[in-house]
Amino acid sequence: MRRGSIVRLIVYGVLAGTAASLVAVFVPWLPDSASEEMDRIVFTFWFTTVICIGIFAIVAAVIMYCVLKFRAPEDDDADGPPIHGHTGLEIVWTAVPAVLVTAISVVSAVVLAKNDDAGDNPLRIGVTAQQFAWSFEYPGEGDQPLTTGRLVLPVDQAVKLTLHANDVIHSFWVPEFGQKSDAVPGIETTLVITPTKVGSYSVVCTELCGLGHAAMRAAVEVVERPEYERFLEEAAAGGATQGTDGEEIFTSAGCGGCHAFEPAGTDAQVGPSLDDLAASAEAAGEEPAEFVRQSIIDPDARIAEGFQAGVMPKTYDRTLTDEQLDALVQYLLEGGGG
Repeated sequence: MRRGSIVRLIVYGVLAGTAASLVAVFVPWLPDSASEEMDRIVFTFWFTTVICIGIFAIVAAVIMYCVLKFRAPEDDDADGPPIHGHTGLEIVWTAVPAVLVTAISVVSAVVLAKNDDAGDNPLRIGVTAQQFAWSFEYPGEGDQPLTTGRLVLPVDQAVKLTLHANDVIHSFWVPEFGQKSDAVPGIETTLVITPTKVGSYSVVCTELCGLGHAAMRAAVEVVERPEYERFLEEAAAGGATQGTDGEEIFTSAGCGGCHAFEPAGTDAQVGPSLDDLAASAEAAGEEPAEFVRQSIIDPDARIAEGFQAGVMPKTYDRTLTDEQLDALVQYLLEGGGG
């Protein structure tokens, strides 16, 4: 190949590589990293991206060179000359991609192994998913855990989450933490997260789990260790151990994902509004507390006009204790005109 042809190939390759690099760098493909695990995932992403940009630049350069150098005149309909493949080139373009794919595989395997390693003494937190809410259990006094509707984590501390689902398959994901895992009924799955940045984030369910799926969110806060300890003390003192605060139960049970309720600041319309429950009970000819409680544990017994049966879970008589149900009923009636 002549020197001029080599120079043109190099120019085409630089142009193609530059264009691909600009797209890779200036488009925000990934969320900002806030965990050690996400840092490793970002490294794997860029390791693979650099290799892909190099291959793209070479292939694009050869294509552009061939199109410009060997294009046939518009009136030339003859067949091209018969040629034989180049054995050396075939060996190179088979061996080099094999080496690169192997390198990507090795890096990915190492990252997966490290991201699944929680170390010797991780903080253990239970995560329960149900339509359409998350709840979190922290180690408490004795055998009684602290249960809340938000996830609070100490910064720079490895955390091992144990995931459960009460009804259907859900999927736990905090974009800035990178790691993601399904919560499957009857199966215990785990996820390791080591937060590195103090801040507020959000748990997202990424497995279609019903009509309220899009609203299945939970707050995540990464705090310094002293603030985390204060959170545990305040949660225990505030009754989170027993989980009998009506507002907390409303949040952790996922009620706001489907219902509008002004005191809680929710405006979902999957299910009927909860802002005038006393009037609804009166229209049904029942005592308000019993009406609300029955609607929670057997939601298909009465279907509000304009809504359909089979949407609201029928598991609350099993996932909530009698005390929690009473607290939730009281909270709904006090806030909803009861």
